[in-house]
Amino acid sequence: MVIPVPNAAPPDYRLAFQLAPVGLILSLQRRIMDCNERVCEMFGATPAELIGQSFRILYPSADEYERTGARITPILNTHGLYADNRVMKRVGGPRRGETFWCHVTGRAIDREAPHAAGIWTFEDLSAHRPVAAPLTAREREVAAQLLRGLTSKEIGRVLGISHRTVEIYRARLMRKYRSGTTAELVQRLTGGL
Repeated sequence: MVIPVPNAAPPDYRLAFQLAPVGLILSLQRRIMDCNERVCEMFGATPAELIGQSFRILYPSADEYERTGARITPILNTHGLYADNRVMKRVGGPRRGETFWCHVTGRAIDREAPHAAGIWTFEDLSAHRPVAAPLTAREREVAAQLLRGLTSKEIGRVLGISHRTVEIYRARLMRKYRSGTTAELVQRLTGGL
């Protein structure tokens, strides 16, 4: 709702989009149709390098791109909204290829076709949550779900794998992060230790 202000110019929505303090992307069929300055800064790319590209270029691997798309589809169908913390990849600049934790929120324009068109926000969490060890695609996915506080069985359901497989990946993460307990692992994943 816009509250009229006497003698005020109408709001410049394009400028608001460009200067928003969070990264914004407008998408069609999982392709970047427009993005703001913050997205370009975050991913180390120019608008020309991002616009028209598949979201795939923002993911550390093709598998993560595909699995994330499949996982969020039913949630977008049901709620129209989706949010999570995930590891993304910088596209260019001096930190090209670097992975970083990112909070991603999206809204489907049409719940019946959730990837047809959407509005997405991106917030770089790397200042508070560095990626401290090289992780495989599945380790990143399990780590993201651990940070949500899910059990092995719940993570298995979300990722479509067995809880025993989740436990194997959790053990690998604990070794990589030199953690004795899951609570310690979560602290290390969040940059707390």
